[in-house]
Amino acid sequence: MAAWSGPGRAATAHDHGHDRAHVHGLVALEVALDGPTLTIGLEAPLDSLLGFERPPRSAAERQAAEALLRHLRSGQDVFAPDAAGQCTLTAATAESEALQPGAKAGEHADLDATFTYTCAQPQALRRLDVGALLDRYRRVGQIDAQIVTPAGQFKQTLRRPARVLTWGR
Repeated sequence: MAAWSGPGRAATAHDHGHDRAHVHGLVALEVALDGPTLTIGLEAPLDSLLGFERPPRSAAERQAAEALLRHLRSGQDVFAPDAAGQCTLTAATAESEALQPGAKAGEHADLDATFTYTCAQPQALRRLDVGALLDRYRRVGQIDAQIVTPAGQFKQTLRRPARVLTWGR
């Protein structure tokens, strides 16, 4: 898995028990279209979203962590499915063990989130705009996506400044 390194950022990878390597600056997406349901799973090192990957130590860090969870759990302004699919967000979750009350400091911490949409025209879906995610979380430099649709399975890697995942014909 490639890693992003930008100004002041070293690309690092650490295996920490998840299916993927822990790479700062990277977000992994699993996009699945099953009937009218579009599900987007997101996994990212907390460092890519917050700038730290341990329990918050200060009031400012606690506020940043709470804002991150509130934003992702709202599901608003994270992803924009192709307008042709006529998709409506129906559920969003976001969790990180490191951000739970009483969490112990660990070496590396991730955040896992899931976004579920119901689409009136799922056959028309051909793209997913991730620009809002990139705009809000500037430390994210790369998105690796696994996409499964009735049209097939696709892998795609986006690197800034790219903002849209595409699939199908």
